[in-house]
Amino acid sequence: MIVRHVVLRNTYFDSVTLMKISSAVSRLPGVRQAVAVMATEPNKETVRRAGLAVKGLDGLSATDLVIAVEAEEEPVAVSALRRAEEMLGGDAGQRQAAAARGPSVPRSLDSARAILPDSNLVLISVPGLYAAAEAAKALRRGFHVMLFSDNVSIEDELRLKLLAREKGLLLMGPDCGTAIINGVPLGFANAVRRGTIGIVGAAGTGIQQVSVLIDRLEAGISQAVGTGGRDVSARVGGIAMLQGLAALEADEGTRVIVLVAKPPAPETAEAVLAAVANCEKPVVVVFLGGNREAIQRAGGYAADTLEEAAVMAVALDRGESAFEAVRDAGVELTPVARQEVDRMAPGQKFLRGLYSGGTLCDEAMLLLRERVGPVYSNTPLEPGWRLRDSWVSTGDTVVDLGDDEFTRGRPHPMIDPALRLQRLEREASDPEVAVVLLDVVLGYGAHPDPGSVLAEGVVRAKELAASQGRYLSVVASVCGTRGDPQDLDRQEAVLRAAGVVLQPSNARAARLAGLIASMARARS
Repeated sequence: MIVRHVVLRNTYFDSVTLMKISSAVSRLPGVRQAVAVMATEPNKETVRRAGLAVKGLDGLSATDLVIAVEAEEEPVAVSALRRAEEMLGGDAGQRQAAAARGPSVPRSLDSARAILPDSNLVLISVPGLYAAAEAAKALRRGFHVMLFSDNVSIEDELRLKLLAREKGLLLMGPDCGTAIINGVPLGFANAVRRGTIGIVGAAGTGIQQVSVLIDRLEAGISQAVGTGGRDVSARVGGIAMLQGLAALEADEGTRVIVLVAKPPAPETAEAVLAAVANCEKPVVVVFLGGNREAIQRAGGYAADTLEEAAVMAVALDRGESAFEAVRDAGVELTPVARQEVDRMAPGQKFLRGLYSGGTLCDEAMLLLRERVGPVYSNTPLEPGWRLRDSWVSTGDTVVDLGDDEFTRGRPHPMIDPALRLQRLEREASDPEVAVVLLDVVLGYGAHPDPGSVLAEGVVRAKELAASQGRYLSVVASVCGTRGDPQDLDRQEAVLRAAGVVLQPSNARAARLAGLIASMARARS
């Protein structure tokens, strides 16, 4: 194999752009792997672990861009590097010439405001080392901020959120991947219809799942405010969630509010639920695995799943009973599970979940443990259920492939399914695996055709199992809408054609997969 690289000094591109380039170049014929990353210390380590020899790597800083390619032949490597530079806007000489001619886009907050004088929100996606300073600058100039960047310290997060609150502004993030503001999707978000249901979420794919299910129920979203996952920690205290709740309560275009998060710290949950108790609008609360009795005591509508939250919110928006709506949404899954299990060989008994969405992964594990018991993971529900090696499954395993340990220097699985396809083939080769559980997330920023790519992998996995005398069940849900660039109907059709058993929500997919696994082991 041939490794070639290029280093672009003092050249910054955001992580989403670089992930897409890494993914596109990796798929070129003859290319074994490719990375395009800023030279932060974690990214340097990723380049080293990948075996990509980059001269002078230790001397690079977080403002330097590294592109490295491993290919079968020298011409392929050189061509792939050239293609990566083209995707960045040309080679170094072209960029320097463009810089000499003057900027074609704003280079500062002040120049951007001169072009858009009525703007009041800034989306920041720069290395974490610089993100806090840029966010503070924007807040001091009177901008609301969506801070997409991660690797911002919790101390800086608290300082920034206190500053935002003092100025009557909202700081979404850091590590805020999803929002919908005045109908405009930001980050990883879906094309959903406008309506009168507002969402405040400390969980990106949680916001996506709730919003797309509301859309499918023919209701719509007024605003979706992301807070960043650490907002509900004890240290930050839910500052952005409380601000978002207050803003939606005051918003004339919002009739019902949904709060979405993994369980907040106890003191944060207490503060948030006190605000819920004083809110004049109905509030649906889904703190996955949290205390539903405390939510009900505060006058909130407690949902156990993201789907329940969507169903409740739509019912309340229509003046109907939230609880009856949830009761009527139940579906019998046993016949489908029995059809799958009847095709399996003796000894097949375990479940493997391969997730791209962290919140969807957590929701699945919460539902699965009710059916199958301990669920091992790289992001476990219980400390004793942590995988010894995140790359190797054991028993019933559900992994979050979007977690940092899998994405350092690699595209997120919502952008590039390559890592998930490799893991899928490995799980299919295990004679004890009965069912594989997947999520497929559509929307802006996601892979342009994830269903087709995953379908090819599913066909190969099923063929591998069949060649060894087994039947591999694959269950999935697609988080998306008909308005998304990828088109929900088309994605579901190609997955069904590959033999995937689809369910309309992540919760139902997890319940079905758990039922299949429990029925399979009862028969073994």
